[in-house]
Amino acid sequence: MDKKALTLPILVSLVVGNMIGTGIYILPASLAPFGYYALLAWGFTSLGALFLALTFAHLSKRFPQTGGPITYCQAAFGHLPGFLVANIYWASNLVSIAALAISSVGYLGYLTPWLDSNNAHYQPGLGLLLELGFVWLFALVNILGVHTAGVTQLYLTIIKILPLVLISLIGLHSVHLLNFTLPAVHGTTGFGQLASAATLTFWAFIGLESATVPSENTEGYRTIYKATVYGTLITAAVYILSSFVLQGMIPASSLQNSQFPFAEAAILLFGKPAAFIIAFCAFISGIGALNGCILLQGQIVYAAARDHYFPKAFSRLSKRDVPIAGQLFSTGVISALLILTVQHSLLKQFDHVALLAVLLTLITYLFTAFASLTFVVKDKLTFSKTILIPSLALLYSAWMIASFDNPYLWTALGLIIIILPFYFLTKKYRR
Repeated sequence: MDKKALTLPILVSLVVGNMIGTGIYILPASLAPFGYYALLAWGFTSLGALFLALTFAHLSKRFPQTGGPITYCQAAFGHLPGFLVANIYWASNLVSIAALAISSVGYLGYLTPWLDSNNAHYQPGLGLLLELGFVWLFALVNILGVHTAGVTQLYLTIIKILPLVLISLIGLHSVHLLNFTLPAVHGTTGFGQLASAATLTFWAFIGLESATVPSENTEGYRTIYKATVYGTLITAAVYILSSFVLQGMIPASSLQNSQFPFAEAAILLFGKPAAFIIAFCAFISGIGALNGCILLQGQIVYAAARDHYFPKAFSRLSKRDVPIAGQLFSTGVISALLILTVQHSLLKQFDHVALLAVLLTLITYLFTAFASLTFVVKDKLTFSKTILIPSLALLYSAWMIASFDNPYLWTALGLIIIILPFYFLTKKYRR
């Protein structure tokens, strides 16, 4: 593989770009009822994400192969856990791509009533065609080569961050601290409100491990480590600043009913024409994350096929170091998922798909943190940050998983039960 395909700037953009999708453009409205607990949740989730990022970064030094959590869990626990993590991680990425396609097209609803699910002229068929079109477009970009996809990601990440930072900095003078004095949610404890808000904010941090997955296409461990840590810190700073400004500018009673909160902030600062620019930037932000996730999709399939968890054909690389067969198959599965989950309400479709993606990703993170602790025990290391960081990452992942409602937990368990028989079917092949 080409070790110069993904340089430090491209890897940082991959981490930042995969985390900053359309979520930040929508979440301020979802978090508005929680008042100052929303800001506490962003800080808490950012800290948990940093523990996870450091865990992944340390593991990338020990295992420089492509695959990320798949490689780590197989080395720590053997083939069966490795097989489960490979499939769960692959599924979480597929579901994330579907969610990004839905939310990206959904933000175009601000520009045309045909894509606004709250408008009488909404055309769900047109929305589905656009979702499928963007997924296959970026699959083609990635088939052209890892470097091409990486450079595309760099430019899209720059475009998506600029409006967020601009509105946040200019909007600071319009912040009213009284909007943070009391949370609007009642009937639960403060810790319960923090937990609920944190579950929402974690969707925005999916992808923090992105730099570790295509390891063999990078310049090495140091580059991966810097990209993972820098990318997570940059993303956390953007999230906290922008959420603080929006909640400070717009009263919670108005913000919680807003479908396009950043567009409303743009109207307050620059006038109505600016809202259309922000809506378009939100769309660019979504497809930027879409491109990054599709890049990871190919690397995940390649790593799983290399370890004989997926068909051997998926491990064959083109002249541009792309597992074309795996990319095409995965994109086909995503297309089927989009078609099967289509609903008249884009918001309902997004909520179901996004929460499932978060849960599957957290299960992958939990296994990875546990794998890191296993290596610490095997190496007989003394108590230090080497054991402290993965321990905190493990506890954070477990707490977040426990915060999910039972239907989602049963769905994840059902997926694992469905996957399990395939391990025994492929056992003979692995030998």
